[in-house]
Amino acid sequence: MTSEVYPPSEDSELLLEAAMREIRLEDEVLEVGVGSGFVSERIKDLCRFLIATDISPYAVRESKSKGIEVVRTDLCRGIRRKFTLILFNPPYLELSEKEKRGDWLEKAVDGGKGGIEVATRFLDEVKEVLAENGRIILIVSSFNTPAIFEEIEKRGYVYEVIAGRKLFFEELYALKIWRG
Repeated sequence: MTSEVYPPSEDSELLLEAAMREIRLEDEVLEVGVGSGFVSERIKDLCRFLIATDISPYAVRESKSKGIEVVRTDLCRGIRRKFTLILFNPPYLELSEKEKRGDWLEKAVDGGKGGIEVATRFLDEVKEVLAENGRIILIVSSFNTPAIFEEIEKRGYVYEVIAGRKLFFEELYALKIWRG
């Protein structure tokens, strides 16, 4: 694995755990920000169809090497299909100017102002690719609450916390989101 790709971590494991609970054989799945392919590789045979996206050319190359169909794009731009299950472990940290390095790994961890800018853009764009009765699994950090909950509700979505993981400095939550 290249140092330019976010390595599977606690948040990746939480997304996988939530996806394994939620996925159905008839699902058509989109994983946004596939990274190393850790989640998609493990679920691709548990659904009808799976495609992934990532903005990083390194992540695209690494995931494709694991047999995952990947489109290089920002979030879900240019995707013209509807999905019944969409997975996203967005960057959720707010990096200071000193922490920014201007590399691909930074894009995988820097969520922008308040750590929610990327997740908020995702919530705005995902409606174009979410099937009528589709579900979203989104990973969020206690650093981003309650602001991210407000952004979800502001867009007419309903959510519930379906899994969590306590770390020594934060708590991670897997949210199941659907249209209200």
